[in-house]
Amino acid sequence: MELDDTICFCFHITKRKVMNFIRVHRPRVASQVSECGGAGTGCGWCRKYLKRYFDESQGRMHSTSGGLDPHAEEAPEISLEEYATSRAAYIRAGHGKPAAGAIPLPDVTTEPTRQPPSDQQSPE
Repeated sequence: MELDDTICFCFHITKRKVMNFIRVHRPRVASQVSECGGAGTGCGWCRKYLKRYFDESQGRMHSTSGGLDPHAEEAPEISLEEYATSRAAYIRAGHGKPAAGAIPLPDVTTEPTRQPPSDQQSPE
């Protein structure tokens, strides 16, 4: 995700704002990042990303024996579109409730219904 991408869709907080908050205010624990405009206190989807950015600021990003980022599975680097879609699935599954005024969930796209080829005759 880019610095100007929204991390907290409930309170319209960008990654840049979170990173600057962490740099300037130097929170002692990850939960203090919520003092950045309430980030993470709405539906809860962004909490794992807020923790990731906090841990990165603390130098807690060490390679594991497999060389993988310890947060890669929990909070992977994904595009803004994938992030928004994953958040929508999280909320629709009943895992969180967006705050009033949150950025609306993207529309659900469905697979088109398959129609039989037009050259086949239907049974009479």
